[in-house]
This record gives sequence, structure tokens and C-alpha cells, in this order.
Amino acid sequence: MYFKNNYDDIKNIAKKIYYQPELGYKEENTKQTIVDYLTAINPDINMNHFSTTGFRTTLGNENAEVNIAFIAELDAVYAPSHMYADEDTGAAHNCGHYTQVAIALSLYNYLYQSKAYKDLTYKFTFVFVPAEEYLDLEFREELMSQKKISHYGGKPEAMKLGVFDDIDIGICVHAIGGEFSKRTIEINCDLAGFLYKKYTFKGKATHAGFDPFSSINAYNISTLFNTAVGLSRQQLRDEENVRINPIVMDSDMSTNVIPNHITVGTDLRTKSVDYMKEVASKLDVAAKGSAIALNGEVDTKTQMGYLPFIQDRYLSEFVQQAFHDNNEIEQIWNNNAISAAGDIGDLSYMIPCIQIGYSGFTGTIHGDDFIDIDPEFIYEIFPRFLSQVIEKIDGNIDMSRIYRRTYQDYMEVIQNIVKDTDQI
Repeated sequence: MYFKNNYDDIKNIAKKIYYQPELGYKEENTKQTIVDYLTAINPDINMNHFSTTGFRTTLGNENAEVNIAFIAELDAVYAPSHMYADEDTGAAHNCGHYTQVAIALSLYNYLYQSKAYKDLTYKFTFVFVPAEEYLDLEFREELMSQKKISHYGGKPEAMKLGVFDDIDIGICVHAIGGEFSKRTIEINCDLAGFLYKKYTFKGKATHAGFDPFSSINAYNISTLFNTAVGLSRQQLRDEENVRINPIVMDSDMSTNVIPNHITVGTDLRTKSVDYMKEVASKLDVAAKGSAIALNGEVDTKTQMGYLPFIQDRYLSEFVQQAFHDNNEIEQIWNNNAISAAGDIGDLSYMIPCIQIGYSGFTGTIHGDDFIDIDPEFIYEIFPRFLSQVIEKIDGNIDMSRIYRRTYQDYMEVIQNIVKDTDQI
């Protein structure tokens, strides 16, 4: 009854956040909405704050040996054409993070009000993380210059600050895009990792009409590069879900002057780090070769995004067990892989993580018309299912199957990727 009785409050909080979207590291109103709700439930709640808008709070026995995190993301996407985008910032909740927050609050309400957390053999920590979406980078670079953050993504930043140092397992949830005829959950959906490549092609400017003969056309070099990328796609492995999307980021072009520089940027997504390095090297060769072919030059810059996310199959077994005992959810998807990415991949390098998908939406995820259409499933039935997953996990974790790496280990991996892909 806890989930049913609390349904209207949870749905209203989700709507409030949906209609007041905020970009990463700026989620002040979202955070205040969450804090107000939690303190109303538990006036004695203890919260630990981190990285501008992030915070965490723990339920359970302080002496428990295992600590499981339930992670919710606070930020919206930059999507100014979305039907409910913020007119000033362009932010819109078309990735479903607002429902993650609502689901976390529903679960907290149940565990606290029912006192069920007192019966758990482990601690259960709710972590509200800012800035999952990899965007608004100029603002984040300014925060970096002010020494307020060190990472673009909220989870790597939290990792650096020690937020997950006492956490053994991470559980996330995420909206599944598209409409479903049956209420559906998803497990073991692996995500790609990605990095950014920026190529600044350099030429020689001259008057386009009077003296194009002595020019070196930087735009033409970039065109040759794009052609090389297009022709190379047939050599890329299908099973790696490779995605490359070159765009013009900067130039000094005008119609009467041959351009002497143009910057092309692209993300590079793959399922594995090793193949990411391999394709990145191929892109570098294509860029260098294009510049040489037309007597120009190229400067290359690599910026790491997020690591690939391989969901922990052992932990997903508990979700599957709960699904088979559940009579409210009709369908489960298993073992898909998509080229979307998230900073859950970075956290999963440090501790085992799963991300459980849930249906209940219409429109394209990250699209202009994304919104929930089955609030009963999202805000009542699905949180109740998660409470059943918690019961399956309780007392049954084989700690020999749980790994841990440090933030320093993680940074070595990231630095090596950037170094290895900047050798051309």
C-alpha cells in the first residue's frame, strides 16, 4: 500500500521536475525539490553534499558490511526545440531523468515509512548525481578553471570526491525510449563508450577570385577527410556498434577568401576500449593523410568521454528472479546493446553496476516529443518491483563476485586511452 498511497505525491514531484528542467551542475531547483520531500518524510535525515548539486543519504545498519547505492540523475538535456524546453536555457527532460528521481523518492519513502530498511542485512544509499549528460561543456570548463570540478560527468566527479568509496554495488534505472504494448523492463543492456576527436585543418588563405592558385584550402582538406571517413565505414566491425558523426565546429570561411583553417569534431563510439583506440588511430591517419594530400597541416586533440558500460550479469540475475515472481510486469528484454553512452560506464569500472530499463513513455528519447504516458507503471508498479529486487538481493550477495578498483586505477585507464590515441 505504501507505493499506492504515495503515488500522487510522487507523480506530482516528477511533473514539477519535468516542467522545470536544469542542465548539469545547475540543478538547484531540482535538488531543493528532492531535499524538501526527503526532510518532510524524515526530519532527522543526514545528507552529504558534493559537486555543486549532488548529495547522498543512507538507510540501514551502519555496521553492515555491504553498501548498495541506488543512483538517480538530476540533469536535463540541451534540447531547445523540445515542446517543454526552458525558454532561457534550452534544457528539456527528454531523457527521463526526472522519473529516475521520482522512482528513487518512492523507494526511499517505502523503505523509511515501512521501516523495511531496518530488516536489511546491508546499507542502502541513495545517491543523487548531477551532470550525467555530456553537454554544456563551456560552462563545465569554466567550473574546471575555477577548481570547482575536475570532470565533465557527474559520476566521475563523484568518484574523485570519494562518494563511492564505501559503496560495493551500484543500481541505476533508466527510461526505455519508444512506446510498448506491454509493460516492459530491460536488463543487461550494454552501452558504448565514447571519446571526442577535434581536427584543426590548416591551409593558406588567398583571395578566392584573384588568386586561388597559391592557396591551400582548409575546407577542401576537411571535405577529403569526411570522404575518407565515409569510405572507411565498411571496414568497421558491426558487432562493435561504431558511431562516428563529424561536424564543423569552427572556421574563418567567407565566400571571397580561401579558408586557412577549419576545425572538424566528431564523437567516436564503440563497445570496447581496445576497438575505440583502433578506430581513433584510423581517424587520425585519415586526417593526417587528407592534410598531406592537399599540402596542408592538421592538429589533433583527443578528449575522453565515457567508458563503455558492461552490465554485471551476476547482479542482473536478482532482477530476473524478481521479474519471474512478479505478476504486474508483462515483459522483460535481455542482452541488448546500444550505441548510447552514459557515465555509469565509468562507475562500473570501479564497482559492479546494473541499469534496469523501464517502459512507459512516448516519443523519441532525446527527441522533441518525449514524455511519460504510463505514470502508474513508472511511479507505482516499477518502484514496487524494485523493492522486490532489494528483497532478492538481501543476504544473498556472494562477495567473491564483487570487484573493486580505485579512482586512481580509473584515471590511469582514461589517461592511457587519450595518450594511445594521440600518437599519430
